[in-house]
Amino acid sequence: MFKNKVAVITGAGSGIGRALALLLGGHGARLALSDINTAGLDETLALLKNAGQPEGSARAYVVNVASAEAVFAHADEVKRDFGTAHYVFNNAGATIVGTVNNTSIAEFEWQLGINMWGVLYGTKAFLPMMLAQREGCIVNISSIFGLISFPTQGAYNMSKFAVRGLTECLWSELDGTGVRAISVHPGGIATSIGKEARKCKAAGAEEAKFDGKADEMLLTPPEECAANILKGIVNGDLRIVTGHRSGITFWVSRLFPNSYPKLLKRILS
Repeated sequence: MFKNKVAVITGAGSGIGRALALLLGGHGARLALSDINTAGLDETLALLKNAGQPEGSARAYVVNVASAEAVFAHADEVKRDFGTAHYVFNNAGATIVGTVNNTSIAEFEWQLGINMWGVLYGTKAFLPMMLAQREGCIVNISSIFGLISFPTQGAYNMSKFAVRGLTECLWSELDGTGVRAISVHPGGIATSIGKEARKCKAAGAEEAKFDGKADEMLLTPPEECAANILKGIVNGDLRIVTGHRSGITFWVSRLFPNSYPKLLKRILS
């Protein structure tokens, strides 16, 4: 499914994005890799080269996914360099720790710019070429926090529920077009997102509680997450739930949709 196909991956300079790049490269895919972190991208390219990736089959692009202009220009670059795109992994993401009361509007806008608008821009920029060729797959990275809402993650929750809503809308709209959309809900993946998380300027005791729990939750290797994502694509799944505590979170959201906050309170106590 992946050999000689063009895979576009945002946030490819680390974590899940890098793991996807290495795994897809091993399957013979051609790779358009982007990140805002140049050093991270260079490291990913070096790892691909060491793994035997053919010269010229992987290219790096510095892209700020929060900019519509940058993402649409990136789509033009990919079309110029590769001819088209077959898989788009809207993976780039970040988080800010803060209660709704303590998080400023500007801080919400920063978070939503990357996690929500970035996914929409990536979808809109690449979908037309996929529809034109009647072939493609858009893989949007949501989160288990797109299944349940977690305290001090209000902005992140908003973004990941939005990604889920957008992707599930595409399930119906893309039916019969040859193009698919997949919503991925990773659990606690051992990436740098916890260490790099911003804390709202007005942070207090509630935010400190989350800091103490982050390391306990981020346990699953990104390579395992990436493998599960590709397995889900091959299996034709519409929703992929993977990573630490992802399965139980999914079922808690289904079985206790109104009372799960009480369970979260026990976890955080």
